[in-house]
Amino acid sequence: MSEWKDFSLEELGDILNHKRIPLSSMERQQRKGKYPYFGASGIIDYVDDFLFDGEHVLISEDGENLKSRQTPIAFIANGKFWVNNHAHIIKGKSSNINKLLVYYFHNLDLNPYLTGAVQPKLNKAALVSIPISLPKDENEQTAIAEVLSSLDDKIDLLHRQNKTLEQLAETLFRQWFVEEAEEGWEVGKIEDVCKQISSGGTPPTRIEAYYNGDINWYSTKELNDNFLFESKSKITKEGLENSSAKIFPENTILIAIYAAPTVGRLGILTNEAACNQAACGFIVNEERVSFEYLYLHLYTSRQRLNDMASGSAQQNLNVRIMKEFEIVIPPIKAHENFRDQVRPMFKKIKSNTQQIRTLTQLRDTLLPKLMSGEVRVDAI
Repeated sequence: MSEWKDFSLEELGDILNHKRIPLSSMERQQRKGKYPYFGASGIIDYVDDFLFDGEHVLISEDGENLKSRQTPIAFIANGKFWVNNHAHIIKGKSSNINKLLVYYFHNLDLNPYLTGAVQPKLNKAALVSIPISLPKDENEQTAIAEVLSSLDDKIDLLHRQNKTLEQLAETLFRQWFVEEAEEGWEVGKIEDVCKQISSGGTPPTRIEAYYNGDINWYSTKELNDNFLFESKSKITKEGLENSSAKIFPENTILIAIYAAPTVGRLGILTNEAACNQAACGFIVNEERVSFEYLYLHLYTSRQRLNDMASGSAQQNLNVRIMKEFEIVIPPIKAHENFRDQVRPMFKKIKSNTQQIRTLTQLRDTLLPKLMSGEVRVDAI
């Protein structure tokens, strides 16, 4: 195994900031096209021409995200694209260097290199001053990149499988219960097909004893049309009992009912859990419809729900609106046939989501160890 060295960014690739050209929103409106237009955190538009071709690394130059890290601050852009002046652009000496730069910055504390109290900024001088510690041996560099890339590739494959399954389930729902719905089918309210519909609650945050327990407690920010395995926050039994929070069982559907921009986003509980008051939980009566059916009904009705939302400062729904929201209740046989087709899809999505969590945790555990040399891999 080789020795490690602190490289400068300029040793690892070419910095191409001089080729960036910002376009105003009006200019972009007049130049709509097929080429991605990148900003500090990703694609923000599409235009009719490109400045770069091939694989490059983009690193955020400014913006609050440099501190909050809600989205990646370093990512790969490939193909033909345009970049504004809010992202540094680097063409690494190899594809492996590009990948290693992304991984390195993902794991790096940028705070010592940032300027600007209100608007954080990573200027070029600060960027090139950052020491990038890597093995001297290019083969070992390649081995590290391939270990991490193999995990990312698997995670990406599972995400794409889930997207395909979600689209197929939605297509079947629209075909069976929208396009081919029969006039004689019952039309009722969501409360007609649920055992319980209620919002959650938040224990007072000032009381430490109410938090860091063993009860999963979800905020609406965690609802992203997904299966929910483990929340970012947990509450105690005492916190549950001293608030309007309540325990919902497995397969409860959660929907964000206020706090834009999350209104209408969904989640399906895989275990018992509570949620905040900005979410509404639906415990389905399986004798009427399945949780998969109600989930797809809510998912495909999102635009109508948003149109019904009230409130001038932000969009709001409420439990009453959700209870009275109209739903087609299909005949038992039609519903059972549909459920039997989509339930395996939902089970596969759930399994894939669990694998994504496991692989992501493995990658995030390995990443700092590999990038610091604490864990070494054999050079190819």
